[in-house]
Amino acid sequence: MLDDILDYIEGIRERPVWQPIPDSVRACFHEAVPADPKDLAAVHDDFMHHILPFATGNSHPGFMGWVHGGGNVAGMLAEMLAAGLNANLGGRDHVPIEVERQIVHWARLLFDFPSTATGLFVTGSSMANLLGVLIARTHALGVDVRTSGLASSGKRLVAYTSAAAHRCISQAMDLSGLGIKSLHIIATNNDYEIDIAALNNAIANDRNAGLTPFLVVGTAGTVDTGAIDDLAALASVARRETLWLHVDGAIGALAVMAPDLAPRLAGIQQADSIALDFHKWGQVPYDAGFLLVRDGTLHRDTFASPAAYLRRESRGLAAGGQWPCDFGPDLSRGFRALKTWFTFKVYGTAALGAMISRTCELARYLEIKIATTKELELLAPVSLNIVCFRYRGENPDQLNAQIVADLHESGIAAPSTTVLGNRLAIRAAIFNHRTEPRDIDALINAVLKFGARAAKRKRVA
Repeated sequence: MLDDILDYIEGIRERPVWQPIPDSVRACFHEAVPADPKDLAAVHDDFMHHILPFATGNSHPGFMGWVHGGGNVAGMLAEMLAAGLNANLGGRDHVPIEVERQIVHWARLLFDFPSTATGLFVTGSSMANLLGVLIARTHALGVDVRTSGLASSGKRLVAYTSAAAHRCISQAMDLSGLGIKSLHIIATNNDYEIDIAALNNAIANDRNAGLTPFLVVGTAGTVDTGAIDDLAALASVARRETLWLHVDGAIGALAVMAPDLAPRLAGIQQADSIALDFHKWGQVPYDAGFLLVRDGTLHRDTFASPAAYLRRESRGLAAGGQWPCDFGPDLSRGFRALKTWFTFKVYGTAALGAMISRTCELARYLEIKIATTKELELLAPVSLNIVCFRYRGENPDQLNAQIVADLHESGIAAPSTTVLGNRLAIRAAIFNHRTEPRDIDALINAVLKFGARAAKRKRVA
């Protein structure tokens, strides 16, 4: 099994990025619950024929859709070791928790947070952003909100983020009980960054209306274009208005490891909390989301729930005053830290930072190719490693949606789509460390091929 998956990764470039699932394969997953045992080799054979060829494909250098990291072999092997240990990192006194604490310490150093800051592995930044909103709520209303609820405060809390922020921010407001309407959406400038003047006006208007501003969410790498909000300006606003500053850094926060890109994140060091994903630019295998919180005491006060069966002792396996379950809702927690620890130990921040810079260089290479190809047009500034463009032609939204579907089914490349200014864009997000200029060339050539073919079919029709 190990040989087969290593062979798969080694030969990934020779495979299609993605391929449609045949009906016969899909039917294999409609069987009844197995009552009788089956040989492990036979089950692995099922995996090789019915699962492995039809995966998402984000390990492939031609995968440029959504925001998926490519993973790495060291992290994959670490995941096998973690599964063998079968450790529960909810609490207790064992070294796997020390590994997670090591990552927390490294995160403090990366983002220049104090030694009292705390951190927690979660599934991804959607969960990390939710926890950030909950901590900000506790900061605004006090710990009593956990028992008395939102209504007892008599305050109507409002938060702010940009129109380019990820949907999980509004979802976090929903799940926290604050309500989606309590999130005030601020317009962006021409570079898809939050408009600071508009933010200031919104805060002033809300205070005059008797509302209580409590949170501003900045974005370090928007999902559509990779834009980075002016985090230093947001930090200044937050200090002046006594707001919690949370940064959604799922896409771009790890650019702090790249010397040429780190200045773009100036101000992130002043955040009260940061959400990020090691499984994106960090190339850690899924999943490895993370939350870093400046005020560790407030972090713990937001989630800690003492119980007799979680009693802490001065010695033995139940020793330790603070367990990871005190900093989030999960009591059962996998060993996500190990694959992250292996990735950092094996490759180091210098190599990881260089890889991050290379993906941005590839984005600029793609930008130049688009600018010099008359059939194509760029739809947004290229801020980091995300490029939005389209093929020119009649009914361009329909045309470009068809081109992307053709790309997927060809197995050549797998970008995704988004909508910018009511225009559908082909969106190439270059996060995979395996991607090279030849993969960008293949994408462009395929877009031109499928675009010309679709336009010709339309003329014939």
